[in-house]
Parts: sequence; C-alpha cells; structure tokens
Amino acid sequence: MNKLKFKNGDTMDAIGLGTWKSEPGEVTEAVKIALNNGYKHIDCAATYGNEAEVGEAFSEVFSKGEVKREDIWITSKLWNNAHKKEDVIPALKQTLKDLQLDYLDLYLIHWPVAFKPEVSFPEKAEDYLSLEEVPLIETWNEMVKAKEQGLVKHIGVSNFSIPTLESLMKETDHTPEMNQVELHPYLQQNKLLEFCSRNKINVTAYSPLGSGDRPDAMKAADEPSLLENPVIKKIAKKHGASAGQILIKWSEQRGTAVIPKSTNEERIKQNLMSAGYQLDEDDMKEIADLDYHFRYVNGKFFEVEGNSYENIYDD
Repeated sequence: MNKLKFKNGDTMDAIGLGTWKSEPGEVTEAVKIALNNGYKHIDCAATYGNEAEVGEAFSEVFSKGEVKREDIWITSKLWNNAHKKEDVIPALKQTLKDLQLDYLDLYLIHWPVAFKPEVSFPEKAEDYLSLEEVPLIETWNEMVKAKEQGLVKHIGVSNFSIPTLESLMKETDHTPEMNQVELHPYLQQNKLLEFCSRNKINVTAYSPLGSGDRPDAMKAADEPSLLENPVIKKIAKKHGASAGQILIKWSEQRGTAVIPKSTNEERIKQNLMSAGYQLDEDDMKEIADLDYHFRYVNGKFFEVEGNSYENIYDD
C-alpha cells in the first residue's frame, strides 16, 4: 500500500476507514474489525456524532496490546461552531476525551465556514458567522498552537479550494499539511491535486464510492452512480475485483489517501485489499474520461439567503 509522507518523516497509510454516517451502535464494532484486520488509519470528526463510540473501540483494542496506539494514524476535524480562537482547543480536547486519546495524528478544519458557537447546524442566516467576523487565520493560528502543545502531530484543512488555500497560506508560515476533499472519477480535482502537490500538501479523498448512504436531503434526484458505472464495472471484471475496490485503488494509485466508510465486516476487509490490485495505463485513461466535475457533497446546504457562503468551492 502507498503511504503518504509528511515533512517530518511521519507516514500515513493511504487506505483508511471512514466513519461518516456510521451509526453509533455499529461504529464501535466497525473500528474494532478494521484495527484487528490491518487498518492503520481511522478518520473521524466531531460532527459525525459517534466519536465516543469510536473511542470505546480504541480503548478496547489498544488495551489488549496487540495493536499499539503509536502504530495507528487517527484523524479528526474541528466543527464549524468552534472556529473562534477561544473555542478551537477546547473543542479539540473534547474530541480527545471522546476518542480516549492523548493526541491526534492529524486535526483538520472541517470546512471554511463558521457558525455561531451555540449552533450545531444552521437553519437561518443569523446562525452563521462570516469569515470577516472569524477569519480563517484566527482559527488556523489556534490549530498551530494545538500542534505546538503536542495535542496534535499534524494540522490541515478539509473542503478548501485553491483560492481559499492561497488566501490562508499568504497569512501563515504553517502551510496546511493535508486537504481532505471529495474525490472520485466523477470529480477528479486535477488542478487542486496539482496545486497541493506543488505546495507539499497531502490530499485525502472522501466519498470515494459516491456516498450513496448520505442523507436524502443531500442527494440530487438524478445523480449518477459510481458503483454502477459501466467503465468501472468493466475494469473490475477485468481484474477480478469489485467496483468499490477499483474506485479505492484508483485514489490510492493517484497518490492520495482514501477513506471508504463501511460497517460491514467483509466489505471493511475487501476495501483494505484494494491495495493489492494494480490499474494499468489503459484503465487509468478510461477512468480519466469519466471526470464530469460532479459533486455528491455540493456545499449548497450552507447557502442560506442573507449569509456569505455562496459557492464555497469556488467552482
């Protein structure tokens, strides 16, 4: 399996287990299955509402001693209601408490969007804070402090466009070490990948299989299926793999990390086995032609009349 390298020499396994949309009653077992079957990378976030249950899995597995904490890469994310400088480190400490950890390997600003501290998810424009009221650099400087305090080893961002990255980088010497974004054959993000590579920012792909189990309110009526795409299915048949394994391998082979979510034991195992396949030049060319610039997570849920978050991806 590919490993992503960081400036200080740390490495992160390219294929990890995602936990977005994993039900609290199922996610503990899913993380235990993953860790006991060779996963060394688990992706979490405060807003997923299941970090306490993920923490139960960490506590149980690490206490047995067969899997060591220092061998596992654990990522979490700062939610949008904790962007103010006085809220960043307390939010991180709550995540550490929930996950039953002393430190994170990677902590990300989840979105370049700010809510008022008492708001979990906004319903009206007044629930938001503008980036003039809470500049991203204010939040970022607290992320830097968290790293300096040893609470996290690496810091980065999620859902940041090239202009948003450039704007932040102009104000700091601490370039984000990761950008986690939606990435799959229908949204290949070539310009963003090139920018991140040039600036030594690693990239993690989320929703690599099309996120078909996300809430209905986030779905388009006629959205295309990655898992049913004829090209993907043809390549899968050629390699004796599943469509999901081809999609995961495609991201891993491009040099990004990839975090498919599952709570199904066999699928969790199969997803990790994706690393064992190799896509040839013809496969990669065929998949390159599938780039429709289609987003499953389009960010429109942040667009409320009267706020300032129109077109957050700068598409």
